[in-house]
Amino acid sequence: MQQAKDDLQVRWLKLRIKIKERFGIKPEMDGILFLIGVQELGTGHREFSKEEKQDLMHIAVCTVLAPSGYYVYEGLDEDGWPHYRQAMAMPSLAGIEQENFLKDHILLYFQNQDFID
Repeated sequence: MQQAKDDLQVRWLKLRIKIKERFGIKPEMDGILFLIGVQELGTGHREFSKEEKQDLMHIAVCTVLAPSGYYVYEGLDEDGWPHYRQAMAMPSLAGIEQENFLKDHILLYFQNQDFID
């Protein structure tokens, strides 16, 4: 079990390094979720309000958890923002386990985007 945790942390660090090389920043979880949200919105980088930034991070969480069946994509609203509905309850996990659960899904997202191996 410890080896799996170590492997996850190594893969997470490699992702952060690759993002730093590409974008010039080494973001934490919120920054990575923001990047995914901007990518999924598809409008490119621009100035976002605080509420829009929160919405982008929500889009990111839904996007990365959708392949596991937790969320289902429902389409775009009239402003072009993606909407999801929760299809399954999230597992009840403690703080670090929840963080690792999300990290694992984020890594899978970047693998599917051919950003990492």
